[in-house]
Amino acid sequence: MSGSCEDCVYNTYDDELDEYICEAYLDEDEFYRLLQRGGPCPYYRSGDDYELVRHQN
Repeated sequence: MSGSCEDCVYNTYDDELDEYICEAYLDEDEFYRLLQRGGPCPYYRSGDDYELVRHQN
């Protein structure tokens, strides 16, 4: 999968930190592999609710 953090459903704004953070549930090993590998995020999910509908047309 690919995509940018800006349109990912896991990207949420944290008022206390005053920045966007990723809320995908990753254990320590998954997080480490993601940082080491680079490239597209395998946990990306589109925040576009209408993506499936457009795909069906």
